[in-house]
Amino acid sequence: MSQIGRKEILIPEKVSINTESSLIVVKGPLGELSLNIKDGIKVTTKDDSLFVAREDDSKKNKEMHGLTRSLIANMIEGVSEGYKKELQLVGVGYTADASSNKFLLLNLGYSHPIYFEKPDTITFETPNNTTVIVKGVDKQEVGEVSAKIRSLRKPEPFKGKGVKYSDEHIRRKAGKTVGA
Repeated sequence: MSQIGRKEILIPEKVSINTESSLIVVKGPLGELSLNIKDGIKVTTKDDSLFVAREDDSKKNKEMHGLTRSLIANMIEGVSEGYKKELQLVGVGYTADASSNKFLLLNLGYSHPIYFEKPDTITFETPNNTTVIVKGVDKQEVGEVSAKIRSLRKPEPFKGKGVKYSDEHIRRKAGKTVGA
C-alpha cells in the first residue's frame, strides 16, 4: 500500500469539495481548482476528511495512488492558504518593479529591460526593488513562473550575481589567482 496514498486529507471549514464522476473541484476563499482523476482511483469524503483509494494493485494504479492524494492535498492547501515563492536579485543595478498590472519589469544587467508577462492566476509583489514574491493558488504554476524568472539570469558561482530563490545557497568558486 502506498504510504502517502493511505493518509487522510483534512478539509478546512472554508473549503468545499465537489467529487463528480472523474472530476474533483475544490473551491476556497482564494479561488477554485479542478483535477481529472484517472480510472482505477476512487476518492471518497467522510465528514471533514477525504480518502483516496485504488481499485487493484496494478502497477499503474499504485503509481497514481500517492500522486493523486498529493495533488488533491496541494489543491486544498492552495485554495485555503495559497503558495508563494520569494526571489532575490543579486547584482549592481538589478531591480524589479511590479507596479504594472500586466508585466513585471526586470533590469538584470542586459542592455534592455525585461518585461515578464504576468499569468492570470499569479500575482507579483515587490516589497523592495531586489525582491520579487510570486503568489498564486496552484503550486505547480507558482513554481513554474518562479523558475522562468530565475532562468532569465541564473546565479553565477564566482560573484553570486543573478536571480536566486531566497532560501537557495549558491556554492561559490574561487577565481583565478595571480602568480607572484
